[in-house]
Amino acid sequence: MTTFRLFLKTMIFVATLLGFGLPAAADSLLAKLLPDVEVGELVEGADTFGATHPDTPAIQVLKGGERIGWAFVTSDYVSTTGYSGKPIHTMVAVDDAAQVIGVQLVKHSEPIVLIGIPDAKVKALVANYRGLDLVAEAESGGSSHKLDIISGATVTIMVIDDSIIRAGLKVARQLGLGGLAVEEVGSGPQFEINPDAEAASDWMTLEGDGTLRRLSLDVGQINAAFAAMEDPRADERALTEAPETTFIEMQAALVSHPAIGRAILGEAVNANIQDWLDEGDHAVAIVGRGLYSFKGSGYVRGGIFDRIVLIQDDVSVRFRDRMHKRINTIEADDAPVFNEADLFKIPADSGFNPTKPFRIQLLVHRDVGAIEKVFTTFDLGYQLPEQYIRTIALPPAAEVPASVAEVTSQTEADAHQALWKRIWAGKQIEIVVLGIMLTILTGVFFFQGLVTRNERGFYWFRMGFLTVTLVYLGWFANAQLSVVNLMALFGSLVSGFSWQAFLLDPLTFILWFAVAAALLFWGRGAYCGWLCPFGALQELLNQVARKLRIPQWTLPWGLHERLWPLKYMIFLGLFGVSLTSIEQAERLAEVEPFKTAIILNFVRAWPFVAYVAALLIAGLFVERFFCRYLCPLGAALAIPARLRMFDWLKRYHECGNPCQTCAHQCPVQSIHPTGEINPNECINCLHCQVLYQSKTTCPVVIKKMKRREKVGAAPDLSRPNLGHPNQVKPTVTN
Repeated sequence: MTTFRLFLKTMIFVATLLGFGLPAAADSLLAKLLPDVEVGELVEGADTFGATHPDTPAIQVLKGGERIGWAFVTSDYVSTTGYSGKPIHTMVAVDDAAQVIGVQLVKHSEPIVLIGIPDAKVKALVANYRGLDLVAEAESGGSSHKLDIISGATVTIMVIDDSIIRAGLKVARQLGLGGLAVEEVGSGPQFEINPDAEAASDWMTLEGDGTLRRLSLDVGQINAAFAAMEDPRADERALTEAPETTFIEMQAALVSHPAIGRAILGEAVNANIQDWLDEGDHAVAIVGRGLYSFKGSGYVRGGIFDRIVLIQDDVSVRFRDRMHKRINTIEADDAPVFNEADLFKIPADSGFNPTKPFRIQLLVHRDVGAIEKVFTTFDLGYQLPEQYIRTIALPPAAEVPASVAEVTSQTEADAHQALWKRIWAGKQIEIVVLGIMLTILTGVFFFQGLVTRNERGFYWFRMGFLTVTLVYLGWFANAQLSVVNLMALFGSLVSGFSWQAFLLDPLTFILWFAVAAALLFWGRGAYCGWLCPFGALQELLNQVARKLRIPQWTLPWGLHERLWPLKYMIFLGLFGVSLTSIEQAERLAEVEPFKTAIILNFVRAWPFVAYVAALLIAGLFVERFFCRYLCPLGAALAIPARLRMFDWLKRYHECGNPCQTCAHQCPVQSIHPTGEINPNECINCLHCQVLYQSKTTCPVVIKKMKRREKVGAAPDLSRPNLGHPNQVKPTVTN
């Protein structure tokens, strides 16, 4: 019965950790973030918020009891996923004329901003959107305003800009502000792709009939555009090439149309593209040549192509690396030679309509300082020629949804679902590698007696596994768990759990699932000792220190035992702060060096780097110094680790009394002088299991071996040995 209760408690904990059976969040982000916003800071002169709109997540902004506008959070209407892979929450206020009267950056997790650009600088830029005319944006397709960008935060600012425009237009249309209105579904003629259309086979004809569209800019045009800017430094750094030199020639075509795909890419490649696209997806081919690249290199670091964006009305699609394929050959006759040719997927949930006009906006920058740049944009307009489309019948009026809010809610829900599915599909290799690592580690734990039989072989296996954990899982895949994850999980359980928020990071999700399962069998050591990138970094550096003969310090047991509770105090402190302010808790969670050392690869302000360096230097003398005494994540995992159902580590009766070999050699001093292993501190490195079988180190094994040798060497006196020289031979008489 006791075992059953223990098992039941453990399952309840695992279910809590994973979120099984909890309802999805019903409240909007507006309701959650509103307490963090001062109405007077959002809209100058406003004194309070009023009633919430019954059909859409927007709230009245009041001044002297009169409504002067509506406030909303962009993430309630559009996807605002930034460089970090997490949403950027911006609150916007608009008046009845569809003029933006207030903008405030409420919450974000952008590392590029957090590490090198003052938050105040970003908030000041966002505040400049006050006065933006959404009616003009609707007429121009979102391009009537000037895009200001902060060097080093290009992607972040472009995501904020996109979310303000798209969400603002949605709200203005839903509330009828500025004379804008929601387009009625089914009004006017409707069009669709004509799959029976044919396309020309040569490049010149495709250009002539509009199948291919071109943006051509020379050096003279670019210099003139930057000279017209307010910043004089842009003109001072003009390009020195001849004015007629091609800066960029960029062409585009909608190759998801079967006829266009076959004409430009060939039958075989077109078939592969159709297989690559899911139902409802589209693809645009973009080719270019000249001095400037439309791709740049930003996508290599952040996965986002920050120089191009597809815009159609208030829909914008920013391309990521998982939505990209290179074009190796162009099959169309007489096609020019291009420096780069690429294919970009337009997801079905983006709201893109292939039969309507759209444009590819190109962002061009110019360096004006050591780290400063100025930016301008140019548009490549595209309209699918009429021979590729056909008219379709109107849907019955009864099928038109009555509530615009319901349509928007469902569309965004579908978009979020499609987003995490695309993320998982784009990380298939990382998921497979992590699955292999977890499978190997599970095998090691189940067959630890066999694995630890060869001391030298196991040592190099462990060093190799930790290297993969650090380099691949940590620095490459950024799969570093944090106590922040647990605080966010608890916060979501209180406010309403949603799977989709946790599914956006596949490796973190899988690791937490594996940790929850491992707590039942092995405790916290499965993660802390093998899968934590920062733990691996500490241990590998300590091994290098040992090779360099740096002295190793063993703290007196009394002091060591009193330093254990520090990490539990830190965890409980962070958890307590998170109950009142998760943002404050996240800032205090910088006690974890994971973000600096693993996620950001030490590219951070010097105090953070100095802190990590101090911890790693301490770890050269005291192995896993941070893990032992300061890690709040280790403390958080150690608490439920007490519920583990099995004890896999083998011990002798002599362990602790009189033998102290394992206790002295334990890398983290988790073995008490009396011989017991403390599961709260054990990292399951299995070194004690190596010693358990060691024929040269373990006194118990050595004693058994000597006893066997003695027994094997003793003569058997019960049988005569006629061959022995000292044996008396029997006398035979007749």
